[in-house]
Amino acid sequence: MTNAPDWNSDQPIRDPATLVNTYLVILMKPDPETARQYVADTLQIRFTGNREMADPADCTAFNQQRYAWVKKRFQATEVVEGGTLESAVVYNIGTLYGEWPDGTPFEGNRYVDRYVVRDGLITEMDVWNDSAEWLLVRAGLAKQ
Repeated sequence: MTNAPDWNSDQPIRDPATLVNTYLVILMKPDPETARQYVADTLQIRFTGNREMADPADCTAFNQQRYAWVKKRFQATEVVEGGTLESAVVYNIGTLYGEWPDGTPFEGNRYVDRYVVRDGLITEMDVWNDSAEWLLVRAGLAKQ
């Protein structure tokens, strides 16, 4: 994944931005089983369109339906002031790149993810991106 940090399981995670980045790198491989170690049992995920999910594997399954493959280019990971591993809100922004199911490549698809971290684990994940709008244009239902 371009612009993503290297992940090394031997190094302890010391801040919420690193926790989120590590989780995303693993999730985008995709490796939802390993990603589970970074999330709480009570994880709440909301994808665009208010699609509710509860497990990293749900994200992988959704992405496999929407894309042939997809990755993230991180532009920034920002912790809201005062955030710690015990309690934080973290935003990760960037662009998606990959291929649509028909093999057509894409890049520059903006995304914003919002995470809530509690006691060193991700408890909430909200995901927004331009994919639905891009699919409307591809289907001829909207103008670019």
